[in-house]
Amino acid sequence: MYFAGASKTVEDSFDTNFALSPHRIGRGEIDEWLSGDPPEIYSIARQWFEVFRIYGNDVNELLHDGYPTAGLSGAAFGYINVFKSHVKIGFFMGAFIDDPHSLLEGSGKRMCHVKLRPESDIDTEVISELIRRAYIDMKIRLSL
Repeated sequence: MYFAGASKTVEDSFDTNFALSPHRIGRGEIDEWLSGDPPEIYSIARQWFEVFRIYGNDVNELLHDGYPTAGLSGAAFGYINVFKSHVKIGFFMGAFIDDPHSLLEGSGKRMCHVKLRPESDIDTEVISELIRRAYIDMKIRLSL
């Protein structure tokens, strides 16, 4: 099966490497992680992890490889990571989601990300739409 805007099949695009542990941590642990220093970087991370959370009660969250990760039924679809000068919003199946503004970076088979810097203008609608597309993409993959 092909997804709109994708050139690969579902079978080619999904593997169990992106399966999350069924362990679900409390929201407080993620919030604590998102409260780090420097505040100008972590405030960006907090803002965007909230967007992952808004899609419903079916969104799982945990610290995977040390950073906040959002998933559905144990399958990761996005994460937030903080660096010295930027925040990375990553998508485990990012190579398969439509990116009409060409914001996604990465040369991998599946994973892509967007880098956000405090000094940059951030188009919240465009980034929110990428997160929504990643969420919907994973819902579709899990329903097959």
